[in-house]
Amino acid sequence: MTASRTARERVRAELTREIADLARRQLATEGAGGLSLRAVAREMGMASSAVYRYFPSRDDLLTTLIIDGYNALGEAVEQADAASPPGDFLGRWLTACHAVRDWALAHPHEYALLHGSPVPGYQAPQDTIAARVRDVTVFGRIVSEAWRAGAITPPGEATTPPPSLAPDAANIRAVMPDVPDMPDDVIFRALTTWTALYGWVSFELFGQFNDTIEDRRTAFEHSMRLTGELVGFTRADRA
Repeated sequence: MTASRTARERVRAELTREIADLARRQLATEGAGGLSLRAVAREMGMASSAVYRYFPSRDDLLTTLIIDGYNALGEAVEQADAASPPGDFLGRWLTACHAVRDWALAHPHEYALLHGSPVPGYQAPQDTIAARVRDVTVFGRIVSEAWRAGAITPPGEATTPPPSLAPDAANIRAVMPDVPDMPDDVIFRALTTWTALYGWVSFELFGQFNDTIEDRRTAFEHSMRLTGELVGFTRADRA
């Protein structure tokens, strides 16, 4: 009885994965807005009613694809950071940035699902949050560890955030690892670098650099070094 249930669960997991894989391929041709459970069912040679037993709606399928995408991106960033020298905070930042760009270029349609235009009529549920913050957590950890190590030297002439932003800085600080004394200006410089990273990757992936930036990897490296300098990263042993 138990073995039989286990076999059924295994078959269900394999079919669920196959449906999700076909849907990911459909993203490349139809986009997220054109995702169709009926089309997936036709390609699998299944009745639509059978596919609905695995994914009751298009939104359920989209949620699975979004969670899978965030987890894949987060894992890529986590592995990149884990392979970097712990005390080289600028190096860790650059490595994590390249991990985001490399993953996006290798999975452009999944990246577009995560960071492109919202899908009409779809509202991401709370289920996506844990996966969505995996990459953000890595960047927050790099900044937090650098701050605790005394390896952040604020750049000269940096603009101080206005007092009205203090509550927002507190919200960001609350999700960073143990940095209650991190100043608001460091928080907002870190936030600026994070948004600059995804802005660059989105510009490259969605064609805004066409006919302007040719050596894109070198330009990306240079730009991310500039953002690292904005945060003020130094090596811990040179602080």
